[in-house]
Amino acid sequence: MTRKPLFLILLSFSAAFLGGAVALGLKPATAPADTPHFHTVLEHQPAAVELRPASNSTAAPDEAASAANLTSLPDFRGAASRALDAVVHVRTAQQVALRQGWSDWGSLFQPSGPVQVQTGSGSGVILDARGYIVTNHHVIEGADVIEIGLNDNRTLQAELVGSDPTTDIAVLKVAPSDLHALKWGDSDAVQVGDWVLAVGNPFDLTSTVTAGIVSAKARDLQLLRPDFDRSLFPVESFIQTDAAVNPGNSGGALVDVSGNLIGINTAIASKTGSYAGYAFAVPSNLAQKVARDLIEYGAVQRAFLGVNITPVDEPLADRLDLPAVEGVLVTGVTSGSGAAAAGMAAGDVILAVAGTPASTVPQLLERVNRFRPGQTAEVQVWRDGRTLPIEVQLTARGDWQEDRAAGGAETAPPDAMEGTALMYGCRVGGAENVPSGVVVLAVEPGPFSKAGVQKGTVIQSVNGTPTPDVDAYVRAVETAIREGDVGILIEGVDRTGKAVWYGLDMD
Repeated sequence: MTRKPLFLILLSFSAAFLGGAVALGLKPATAPADTPHFHTVLEHQPAAVELRPASNSTAAPDEAASAANLTSLPDFRGAASRALDAVVHVRTAQQVALRQGWSDWGSLFQPSGPVQVQTGSGSGVILDARGYIVTNHHVIEGADVIEIGLNDNRTLQAELVGSDPTTDIAVLKVAPSDLHALKWGDSDAVQVGDWVLAVGNPFDLTSTVTAGIVSAKARDLQLLRPDFDRSLFPVESFIQTDAAVNPGNSGGALVDVSGNLIGINTAIASKTGSYAGYAFAVPSNLAQKVARDLIEYGAVQRAFLGVNITPVDEPLADRLDLPAVEGVLVTGVTSGSGAAAAGMAAGDVILAVAGTPASTVPQLLERVNRFRPGQTAEVQVWRDGRTLPIEVQLTARGDWQEDRAAGGAETAPPDAMEGTALMYGCRVGGAENVPSGVVVLAVEPGPFSKAGVQKGTVIQSVNGTPTPDVDAYVRAVETAIREGDVGILIEGVDRTGKAVWYGLDMD
């Protein structure tokens, strides 16, 4: 009798223990329908705690890798704090005359017409404790009143020191009063993939910080306007980023994770006018030079090489035996310029300026614009299959402009004679006043039009073979095709007498 109750007790205890174990092991795979399923670090607490080198970690390999990645994420707080105190809100006001249609005739007999006040908003960056602020030219263009809002809610009146539309950089001045400045960074050292912060006042949302990476460098957007009256042309070599930038960010700071100023936010690419993933900033090395010139001289001190240039494409690189498709081809050198004095010649390919690569035309223009007239720069060129350093003393345009005007006057287009040839969409013929080449009479769609060959161009050689007449030209082209050349190099002069080079892709 005593054994049976004991057996039942043991059986009940075993059943309870087994039932509990089964209940623990068969946890529902999904949460109840009325319970949100949040993926938080609390669900992976053991892995999160094991933040130590993978070799000592007891976590699974994937979990250890995730933990290591968590520790490598940048900390933006320090950079954001420094930038917020140095980035200002730029507010502008401008009086604009109202147009009233036919009633404007009445203004002929009135001292003044009706006006309205237009307001604008942008951003700026404090450069030093003296009160100098850098912003964009388009932010303050035409402004009658400029007001600066600081991060500590103070408001200061600003005056315009100077502005440069070809780089879209302007400098303002406020009374110095406990100002916090940003340190210039080195935009040349910035790499694609680097973390960056954009700091500004988008949509009048003051002191806004957004994060992203550097998406590309040396972007040429053809955004800025040339100044034809002074023969000044835009210098565009923007840093592209995916940090969110919107109207009102213009003139604000693009900073690295250390809080150094590496660019001035300037433009976005968007079909709606708002952020679409593509923002662009003037590199700090260019902005710094322009700002210093505006502060010291009131205008940008521009240095020039004194060369005519064209981008290097694949056919040109092949014909010139370049190791890569990069660089800027010199198609002509202006007499009296620094390049001419240093011995640069047509056919040289510029690869770098002052040790900094100049693989594209925008990069080259930006590099040269960092210098002032009278300074010397080492220009690295590719010539006759080897790299050659050339020391060039850069000059101002006025130093050789008169000589250029005397020797570069536009000539009348040559008169075509009978006897023409049409090859690959380009018709050429001889001309009485062009004894050393054949003139392009017409260009149809094909490799010539794709390369940019224009009507009126005088072709003087094909792949280095002189083409003094139509027959020589036809033989030179046929020889190049017969030898299997997929790239043909055309050399000549345009309608103004300027040397030009074209690379034809015959593939």
